[in-house]
Amino acid sequence: MPASPPTAPCAPPSAQSQPGADAGHDGEPAARAATVLAYHARTKHRLERYAAGPETLDWDAQPDPFRRFAGAPATLLPLPGDGDDTPWSRIFAPGAVAPRWPSRDSVGLLFELSFALSAWKQSGPDRWALRCTPSSGNLHPTEAYLLTRGVADLEDGLHHYAPREHALELRARTARPDGKVGAQAPRLLVGLSSIHWREAWKYGERAFRYCQLDIGHAIGALRYAAAVLGWRVQAQPLGHAAIARLLGLDRAGDFTGAEREEAEALFELRYAPDEPASKEDLLAWIADAAWSGRASRIDARPMYRWPVIDEVALASRRDTHAAVPSLLPLAARHLPPDTDKAAAALIRLRRSAQQFDRRARLDAERFWPIAAALMPATVDAAGAPLPWDVWTAPVRVHAVLFPHRIDGLAPGAYLLPREASAHLALRAALPQLAWRRVEAAPPEVPLYEMAATPTLAGTLRTLSCHQAIGADAIFVVALLAEFHPAIDGEPWRYRELLREAGLVGQVLYLEAEAAGLRGTGIGCYFDDSVHALLGLAGNPPSRWQVVYHFSVGLPLIDPRITTEAPYDRYARQEATRP
Repeated sequence: MPASPPTAPCAPPSAQSQPGADAGHDGEPAARAATVLAYHARTKHRLERYAAGPETLDWDAQPDPFRRFAGAPATLLPLPGDGDDTPWSRIFAPGAVAPRWPSRDSVGLLFELSFALSAWKQSGPDRWALRCTPSSGNLHPTEAYLLTRGVADLEDGLHHYAPREHALELRARTARPDGKVGAQAPRLLVGLSSIHWREAWKYGERAFRYCQLDIGHAIGALRYAAAVLGWRVQAQPLGHAAIARLLGLDRAGDFTGAEREEAEALFELRYAPDEPASKEDLLAWIADAAWSGRASRIDARPMYRWPVIDEVALASRRDTHAAVPSLLPLAARHLPPDTDKAAAALIRLRRSAQQFDRRARLDAERFWPIAAALMPATVDAAGAPLPWDVWTAPVRVHAVLFPHRIDGLAPGAYLLPREASAHLALRAALPQLAWRRVEAAPPEVPLYEMAATPTLAGTLRTLSCHQAIGADAIFVVALLAEFHPAIDGEPWRYRELLREAGLVGQVLYLEAEAAGLRGTGIGCYFDDSVHALLGLAGNPPSRWQVVYHFSVGLPLIDPRITTEAPYDRYARQEATRP
């Protein structure tokens, strides 16, 4: 995402706080919900001032984007992406991709297409890595873990994924039931965590929002990668403490002197989706594990402290387990006939645009498939299309579309309710708008014209923190989330809303690439000014909140920036030596 502008002076320099990953929280849900809502209000950007952040940035002292666990044995993963020609269109057709057997090779492809590096970039003396998973400011607070059992050529236990080396670090070794591979069917689970400081270093108090958006992006990246393998992804809705235990994040001694990680989510990879979900107690896996590795420190000299991030993290943790949801049927999706690019190549080409060609246009017939991809259900099927089969929570994030230059769709403001029952609630909140159904839209895209505004580009530039990326795009999306009653009794749903918005962003990233365009997430916008533009200021303003902006257009490529391959085999081998 483009960076936030400099902010006003804030808290004095101090050491970064290090709350324990196993810390509890006090207060009833209502009190915790109040903490969450107060955080969201406090971290809004406003036209007269930005949310609290650092006064200055020393890019030479940027936190290390790559965590390692010293003393944990590392296993290099294969990089089979170049040889995988599974068409992009086939991963959306149920049963079209035969499931691959879990192996070191298939795990290598899973991570190569989800959390791995996609390229190195260089401009003058500056060199930086890009990843398949997007991140605010390219800071990458998300860490990924793999729990395995019965996979050939991989140790049973918990592994930390090291993206720079494309390797697995064995954090906990567990014993196979009879000491042999094949005694039980393989199981694979992927866990996600956040290192808040990676975002807070640049974005200050607003960083918690961006970490949750990034988790949503990561969920999408995992789902698309699994689809290339013919696998499904099933959420494991455990409580915070259980996920922290499974990922080793509650082991304070392993993080001495290093930044702690916040446990976020856990997913099982289903390579045989017709098999019933296991009822095994996952915590029993690691009860007698042999642990290894100590976390590296990512910032030796943090200059600021943002205690409000710790407060909202504590207040928004999920306490209890929920039942594992059934796998939703995967619904077919119809794509344009010219989308047979290799899925692996398209996924690794995903980039965040830095500039758009303001003259570029898009035909409405090319726009409708992009809009349809945002819908979590199809008209003619009871299931959900990729990647929405992974999302089992209620749909509470809806799209406000601002087309600038789409032939066949007049410039203006449009609303796309992503769930049928939300239409009435949104209409009640915005009665002053036109609500004209766009007849040219296909049935699966229930798009409503709210207002015709042919000169909206300048306004969107202003509302997107004065960034040209909002004005020069072909179209912009503002994602509107329903905060009440979702958060009132279940404050952990705050994370859920932001993750849903991030998942929408991941869909837009890849749909833009498939259409020959490019997207970029915009985390910097003036929250309440966007609400005022939509007419939400008095409904009350806290019920509906804009949680993310996204723009899509034709990118302008800077010829001064060179691109290099993501991995050098010799460097990978050197980096994994003890």
